[in-house]
Amino acid sequence: MTLAIVIVILLGYVFIASEHLTHVNKALVAVFCASVGWVLFMCSGTSMIDVLHAQEFRDFLGGEPYSLYKSKVFISDNIFLRYVGEVGSLVLYLLATMNIVQVLLNNECFWFIEKWLRSRNSKVVLWVAVLVTFCMSTCIDTLTLTVMMLMVLKRLLRNNLQRMYVGSAVVIAASAGGCWTVIGDVTGLMVWTSNAVAATNFSLMLFLPAMVATVIPVSLICRHLPEHLDLERPAFSFHGDDSVLKVWQRLLLLFTGIGGLWFIPSFHRITLLPPFLGALCCLGVVWVVNEVVNMRRISTEQPLNITYGRSLQYECIQAVMYCVGVCLCVDVLVECGALGMAAAMFDRYLHNIYLISLLLGLVSSVMDNIALVLTSMNMYSVLQPDMIKAEYMSAFLVNGEYWHLIMLSISVGGCLLPIGSVAGLALMKSEGVTVWWYLRHITLFVLLGWICSLGTYFLVDAFLRTWMPSF
Repeated sequence: MTLAIVIVILLGYVFIASEHLTHVNKALVAVFCASVGWVLFMCSGTSMIDVLHAQEFRDFLGGEPYSLYKSKVFISDNIFLRYVGEVGSLVLYLLATMNIVQVLLNNECFWFIEKWLRSRNSKVVLWVAVLVTFCMSTCIDTLTLTVMMLMVLKRLLRNNLQRMYVGSAVVIAASAGGCWTVIGDVTGLMVWTSNAVAATNFSLMLFLPAMVATVIPVSLICRHLPEHLDLERPAFSFHGDDSVLKVWQRLLLLFTGIGGLWFIPSFHRITLLPPFLGALCCLGVVWVVNEVVNMRRISTEQPLNITYGRSLQYECIQAVMYCVGVCLCVDVLVECGALGMAAAMFDRYLHNIYLISLLLGLVSSVMDNIALVLTSMNMYSVLQPDMIKAEYMSAFLVNGEYWHLIMLSISVGGCLLPIGSVAGLALMKSEGVTVWWYLRHITLFVLLGWICSLGTYFLVDAFLRTWMPSF
């Protein structure tokens, strides 16, 4: 039965990786494979339970005779529902943070981006776009941020080829920038909530590597742009006195939303409550501020300006469903012992964490980073110092190199091809970027930045071990 489950999940991964060819929605594939996998697990009876939960199941029976019905009850109540709780926490966090960003977008709180980007100088446009994306990706999910920036570029730049180059730089900045904070991407949140890393240590270790992984490819992309860009004429529209918020109102909403997102790690550390509760608290505060600043508009029943349409909401819902499906797929692989066998193979043939991270980064160029990070996370447990039996196993301690490198390599390696990340897929849909064009013009730049970022991580790690060994 383990083999059947693995085959189903691997076929699902193949369809997910080839979504741009099959045009089968990857959220649908992930949810379907997760359902089939858990049905197969349920039908296995005790053969699967004995892998990880033999003593637990005996205690559950309490001396009563075994029956297939009781094994199903045990799987449903003691195994499956525990994973559903973890997935539910993740979904609530995603929904809360996406709604916070949606409120900010609807109130045009990011109006300054287009103002800063409106310049004919290609270096100004490229580096401002990259800097804004890199900074905002630390607390806004990659998909939402990328879609927003691509829409701004579409309104700003007339030439499609120029948008393809600048859009590629935005994708790199969003992916690399989102990997160095625990709230910048859903994968970072997963590593953090599994207690594998501490938020401060994680950011300190990955900030410089992430910056290097961004600066090097963007510097090379800059050489392919002309000195002056072709700009669209700015569109002017009259909204009336009450339809647009004043600058101080937008800034109030912006600082409330972004500040609330940055407070989530502190909320979790202080209260020990799940991060989604902090996100929901932040969403409540943002909604209250939104109601206050829009009081006149609401009282006169004027509609809010949905600047970015319904397509972004649809993409966000698809992303949430995809996360649910992939999480449940990985969970069933854990329960059937498949990931434990994969970890044993890695231990036997690969003893170098950097080689493992390089392998995962290459795979991430065609495989979505959420699925890959979840799989690589669940192959190993967070070890305690007394559990170390070999030197390389120290990488699996809390704040160990393994957790940092899988995030760095998978996030940056996912930019080697546009199909390796949600940001790249958004670029393909928005600008018609093909895999072949990206491979010829962008991939080598990303590869160089990735290798340099791994070298930078090695230097940062050596420096901190020498001068801050207790950190």
